[in-house]
Amino acid sequence: MSSRTIAGLLRGRGAHVDPVACIEDISAEFAARRVKGFPHSIGQLVSHMNYWMDYDLRRIRGDKPKYPEHNSESFPAQGTPADEEEWSHLRKTFSALLDAATQTTNCSREELDRQIEPTHPSHEEREASLEAVLWQLVTHNSYHIGQIAMIRRALGAWPPRGGGDTW
Repeated sequence: MSSRTIAGLLRGRGAHVDPVACIEDISAEFAARRVKGFPHSIGQLVSHMNYWMDYDLRRIRGDKPKYPEHNSESFPAQGTPADEEEWSHLRKTFSALLDAATQTTNCSREELDRQIEPTHPSHEEREASLEAVLWQLVTHNSYHIGQIAMIRRALGAWPPRGGGDTW
């Protein structure tokens, strides 16, 4: 598939809801709410996506970020976000990281085939081209944006102001 397809999926085109629209119209208090039986709040999920987008973008740039010993290190404490200021920061960071990832897709086939150096043994077990890392980012975000959509539905706040399927 083309880098244009990857960029579109990152930004919520096709079968994906716009990830920014999915979080931009809720308050910090709402983002910190928990749904019974679900392990994370919307704020925690956004923070988690920010963590991994930043991690992957750093790898793409050639940095060697430390891989967490456990996935729980990529999630903040309960009660995230604590206030509107923190929530605003999480949303702005999310949008900026999505912009950076989308810009990364604007490249040649040769660049998409460039191998990204592994920073963890699990990276050696799968494809490590720039294209593969970007696809991983797309699917990771899609998974968690789907969770956010379900949390919003469970709390009676779907669709977002920016739109989303209701069927």
